[in-house]
Amino acid sequence: MTFELTKEYLEEIEKAVEAHDEKYLRAAMEELYPADISSILYELDTEPAHYLFSLLTTEIGAEILANIDEDDRRRFLQDFSSVEIARYIEVFDSDDAVDLLKEQPIQIREEVIGLLQDREQARFIIDLLPYDEDVAGGLMQKELVKANANWTVNECIEEIRKQAEDVEKVYAVYVVDDEQTLLGLISLKNLVLARKNTKIGNIFDEDIHYVETYRPVEEVTEIMQRYDLEAIPVVNVQKRLLGRITIDDILDVVTEKAEEDIQAISGITGEVEEDDSLWDQVKARLPWLIVGVIGSLMAATVIRFFEGELTKIAALAMFIPIMGSTGGNVGIQTASLIVQALADKTGLEISWKERLLKIVAIASLNGLIIGILAGVYVLIFSETQLFWVVSLSLLAVVLLASFMGTVTPLILNRFGINPAVASGPFITTANDLVGIGTYFMIAHFLLKI
Repeated sequence: MTFELTKEYLEEIEKAVEAHDEKYLRAAMEELYPADISSILYELDTEPAHYLFSLLTTEIGAEILANIDEDDRRRFLQDFSSVEIARYIEVFDSDDAVDLLKEQPIQIREEVIGLLQDREQARFIIDLLPYDEDVAGGLMQKELVKANANWTVNECIEEIRKQAEDVEKVYAVYVVDDEQTLLGLISLKNLVLARKNTKIGNIFDEDIHYVETYRPVEEVTEIMQRYDLEAIPVVNVQKRLLGRITIDDILDVVTEKAEEDIQAISGITGEVEEDDSLWDQVKARLPWLIVGVIGSLMAATVIRFFEGELTKIAALAMFIPIMGSTGGNVGIQTASLIVQALADKTGLEISWKERLLKIVAIASLNGLIIGILAGVYVLIFSETQLFWVVSLSLLAVVLLASFMGTVTPLILNRFGINPAVASGPFITTANDLVGIGTYFMIAHFLLKI
């Protein structure tokens, strides 16, 4: 059954924590998954959360620490000693252990590594610490199952039994030579079906995808998504096998990237969450709000420049909102498709000429349809002399907004700026300004005022 944290259940837990009812709390936590326990810990104050956490087994506690948000984890572990942290690090995967330790002060980090009883785990952590988090080396874990090409199937299976004790998920066995150079892999299915005296070198698959430690995380994500991989080996420049990256780590990267893009589209700078401080949230939102205000003031200046036209034909004011909103909506639609293509690396082989012709065709059709609809409204409810002004203005606005929605994210991407920014307040504000300016210019020339 799916766990649901109700107010009544949380109150029961809080009362049990306050009364230090260990028996009840241990029994209650045994029935829950680590993710469910995490949701309870989030709702408790710091001291009660620490008490409840102390009652959990080391394995459950480690799984919770490995999966909670890094900012929350940093705050939660502030009062933990190096000895306590080391107890959980012992059962972490090496990549998760490094992520946690990088959040700690250098002194705590070194003390924890020195306290580890599992010296292989300590060595793994030391190997991984130098890598930046945005490259394959910073995402990989050292735990994997490998076999020498000279082994027999029977020897390989025996070795797997030894190695798999430290590996939570075994997707395949990587095959190496005596120099630890990656040669290929063998699936568990093929390994089980092969005769026990068959040499591994005769049955492994040489067609294998791998990444070097310096490859950007985005490139690793693209490869694993494209080829539907559950894990990918990581090698150094000599192609020696160093570790692997699993699908759960890639899902974390994809989720984080999606959250960043959503915030960029929404006009929020940096990483901010609902429970962050007042000032942090203000700083994250204010820059694009200021951009929006500046854009609106510029639009107001444009309107003021055509004040004479408005004085003579007041009905022109009726259609100012539709020009701005249409330009903004079209720009967001177009920019979103380009941002998606950039993220998925699909359709980018299309030439500029083909892309522009397609943009013009789509925008022209959309512009004609909404221009005619708006024109019909003008004929029925407004001044008929504005028919061509409104219709042609909407067509022009759609064409210009489509062009800007295409070009802006491509230019931002070229200069290493997140193109998702183009789908947010930037493109909306710019197209509001373009839409209103285009409308009044067409009105000025067509109405001869």
